[in-house]
Amino acid sequence: MEKETLFIAFSTQKGGVGKTAFTVLMSSYLHYVQGLKVAIIDCDYPQHSIFEMRQRDMEQVMKDNYYKQMAYQQFTSLKRKAYSVVSSRPENAISKAEEIIEQAQIQPNIIFFDLPGTLNSKGVVKTLGGMDYIFAPVSADRVVLESTLKFASLLNENLVSVGKGNIKGLHLIWNMVDGREKNELYQVYEDIIGELGLNILKTFVPDTKRFRRELTTKHKPVFRSTLFPAHKSLLKGSNIDVLAKEILETIKLQ
Repeated sequence: MEKETLFIAFSTQKGGVGKTAFTVLMSSYLHYVQGLKVAIIDCDYPQHSIFEMRQRDMEQVMKDNYYKQMAYQQFTSLKRKAYSVVSSRPENAISKAEEIIEQAQIQPNIIFFDLPGTLNSKGVVKTLGGMDYIFAPVSADRVVLESTLKFASLLNENLVSVGKGNIKGLHLIWNMVDGREKNELYQVYEDIIGELGLNILKTFVPDTKRFRRELTTKHKPVFRSTLFPAHKSLLKGSNIDVLAKEILETIKLQ
């Protein structure tokens, strides 16, 4: 009997903290490197930035022989196609995911959901309640931290703690970590997070410009793409591989 597909969201109500980047990076790493079968429901209406990224990636591959050869080599070595990226409104996201599962020849291990950055958007709370796991990126910036803690506390109090919905775990992730900052600062924040009854993963993701590296005509190593995993030269030191391992352990797929 096949394992049930897990529904996972990197979610927060503070923009620019990395929820969309994590969705793409984790999906590509787990699908193309770790061999898991993944899909994405882009319900970050109306911009649908991941769905548009897939379109850009496809256009770049189709018109550029360098990337076309890369895609061919990847397809033949992995013997698997690119993962699905489907656009949806938040209120329809769960039914879209169920369609993907029903139509798939091989059931996905994980479907990631990229949701709008506000709980006030129609259907967001209901869709979050349908997740198995929620990971909320957070940085040591006070405004970001306060916003994310408020967001996570609301979900914890209204969904997780009272057993509403399917949520098995809600975890924060340190993102945009400045290596020059003292560890004591993060320990203080983690004590506050613990007092609120929230959990945070051990892995720290550094603040680095490599997260913006997409497919370009200059053929530089790519970091963020829906068709390729992060290049090994850029993956080193990014902690994306370490984070992926911790997430798989957390969701019990490791």
